[in-house]
Amino acid sequence: MAKLTEQDILSWDGPEDDYMNADQLAFFREILVKMQDELIEKASVTTEHLQEHESAPDPADRATQEEEYALELRTRDRERKLMAKVQATIRKIDEGDYGFCQDTGEPIGLKRLLARPTATLSVEAQERRERMKKQFAD
Repeated sequence: MAKLTEQDILSWDGPEDDYMNADQLAFFREILVKMQDELIEKASVTTEHLQEHESAPDPADRATQEEEYALELRTRDRERKLMAKVQATIRKIDEGDYGFCQDTGEPIGLKRLLARPTATLSVEAQERRERMKKQFAD
């Protein structure tokens, strides 16, 4: 089994029953593990950065510094939520449920998964949810 590339995924035109074969699952697993490792590394850098924090004597400098830290923490919070999605997606690969829409059970599609490896809905199902959300939000 040769290791698949992004181009192989984009150009795949195999039979429907070959969707999410072992090579494709390995390809997406590798992407997700890399994402997980990058998120862990960023969290470590943020932790080190915040521990080095020395308060500036000037109130304006201190306010700027605090705003920068708040922005960094918000970014890390979003990444923490992404980490949970990445880990859940890796579990889906392990359980054999990866690549199929949680609403319809239909294939999500390789191109969509390449763009968003943590996707759980097909484009159609996602659009339907967004329309419903917009309809009930008004």
